Amino acid sequence: MTHGSFVRAWRLAVVALAAASLAACGINSVPTKQETAKARWADVQAAFQERANLVPNLAAVVKGAAEQEKEILTNVINARARATSVQVSADELDDPAKVKQFQQAQDQFGQSLGRLLVSVERYPDLKSIPGYTKLQDQIEGQENRIRITIKDYNEAVRDYNTEVRVFPTMIGAMVRGAKPMTPYSAVTPGAEVAPSLEGKL
Repeated sequence: MTHGSFVRAWRLAVVALAAASLAACGINSVPTKQETAKARWADVQAAFQERANLVPNLAAVVKGAAEQEKEILTNVINARARATSVQVSADELDDPAKVKQFQQAQDQFGQSLGRLLVSVERYPDLKSIPGYTKLQDQIEGQENRIRITIKDYNEAVRDYNTEVRVFPTMIGAMVRGAKPMTPYSAVTPGAEVAPSLEGKL
């Protein structure tokens, strides 16, 4: 082997070793896991938005059936407006205060929606209104989807947060300025679990 080819081989080995070291330090894995968590957050937001989108249909059904429930219905509509006005971008997931604000708005909306759904059991004629049973199924399905998306998001955040806090991948996280993300936690006990609507509608 000539001196020139030896130098080239040595340089190639150094480059390969440096690349392997960088990979082991999380240069690639940290942003990959971060993007996964951000994608899961988008799923959470979409699930909550789809729940909010069901309220006008629910409002039309309840309004036509129970005039005396207008106060509860007004609370639902107001809570929906607050919940949809609070947004957290994927780049703000490292800010616990902003995530908490989003959680609180969604929790208040869920509670007011739950009160409305419970109140309609006083009106058995509701179930005979065209579209009511279908709407009930949509709400139940959406609550389940919310629960699943939150679980998937929290798992992705746990995976990412582990990556940025353990050696050696924390080196890559520091190089990239990566910060831990905030998981979605219940504002009130059990708020992250979809309520059972069975027997309430």
